[in-house]
Amino acid sequence: MSFLSDLRWRGLVHQTTDDVGIEAWLEEQPRTVYAGFDPTADSLHVGSLLGLIVLRRFQQAGHKPIAVVGGATGMIGDPSGKSAERNLLSKDELERNVAGLGQQMRRFLDFDAGSCSAELVNNFDWVGPWSYLEFLRDVGKNFPVNVMLAKDSVKSRLGRGDEVQSDGMSYTEFSYMLLQAYDFVHLYEKFGCELQAGGSDQWGNITAGIDLGRRMRSVQLRGLTWPLLTKSDGTKMGKTESGAVWLSADRTSPYQFYQYWINVDDTDVGGCLRMLTELSREEIESLDVARENEAGKRESQRRLAEELTRLVHQAEGLAVAQKATEIFFGAEISDLNDEQLSQIFAEVPSKELPRLRLSRDGLTIIDALVEAGLAKSKGEARRTVGQGGAYVNNRRVEGIETQLTAEHLASETVMVLRSGKKKYALLRFV
Repeated sequence: MSFLSDLRWRGLVHQTTDDVGIEAWLEEQPRTVYAGFDPTADSLHVGSLLGLIVLRRFQQAGHKPIAVVGGATGMIGDPSGKSAERNLLSKDELERNVAGLGQQMRRFLDFDAGSCSAELVNNFDWVGPWSYLEFLRDVGKNFPVNVMLAKDSVKSRLGRGDEVQSDGMSYTEFSYMLLQAYDFVHLYEKFGCELQAGGSDQWGNITAGIDLGRRMRSVQLRGLTWPLLTKSDGTKMGKTESGAVWLSADRTSPYQFYQYWINVDDTDVGGCLRMLTELSREEIESLDVARENEAGKRESQRRLAEELTRLVHQAEGLAVAQKATEIFFGAEISDLNDEQLSQIFAEVPSKELPRLRLSRDGLTIIDALVEAGLAKSKGEARRTVGQGGAYVNNRRVEGIETQLTAEHLASETVMVLRSGKKKYALLRFV
């Protein structure tokens, strides 16, 4: 199977500029490909994961990937797929976000791989020095307005001009297409980049860059898009009740990330295995069969969660996520530090107490349950312990006279209390 055929089998090809010729073109020799990433935050999220995965696959196939962080275009905001203009970020915010994205990308791409080493670039470096008049003279004159107006990203916004919550599209947003199109020309000139890849909502911007390359440099550039990552019901994947699923452990803990993929629906997991993991076709098809025969085992979801957590958070993050899963199924808590416990129990209530409470005779289990909010009164706490429903670090407490000391800490400062099967709380002794 050719590289492009494999991408198609995995569902990673939505459109190309040349369905027949591009396959042979990619097989002829190593090519240079780029994809852009919008620095609206200091971390990428699951919606950006496909772009990193596609660049990674190109590199593994012997091609050279370029990840473009939009320090310049991020000052404007891409109107594609948006119903309203985005708030503009300050220069300091953009610089902080660009640095954060660059650090994350190094987990996915090899920047020391010889001729196919990845490149990480910021388009502010070449757009920033332009004056307005220079940009209009050298780039703007190559853009027919009627062509720009025909792009879906523009038409969809202009069509909302009469709605109460929309003022159509500003000139700033209208200019975004010109900036991204020039990125393609610049990357061709500096790196010999002839292929731009992006989500299906980027098709208009990609073809604008191809057209600009033809007008400015008389060169044939190419484009490829992947489908947006959505669930079977059409909603975007990577959204939860608490917000986006981020690739940063500070925003979405490895445990939360792992659990998101564990809970993917059976109708969606097959596509995720193909598009997001590096599992072989044989293993994925074997998981398809197993899912049909024994869906209750959720083997597909487990493999998906393992592969993606390892890729995004490395082996250490996967180990913490798996340990956390075991803990929530009742495994004893040990060999973890404060940071790991904070990630695992990020959504669990916690309370700080003076460390002196653990000295001398210690803190009674009855007082601890009340302090943690797991019992409304000492009487309720006594009943919980008497019925065998009180746990410290997932070890059952045997008697109401139990005294808790520093020896009961699960980490440097944290003690994990549990009432019943699933009701947790943390006490932090500082």
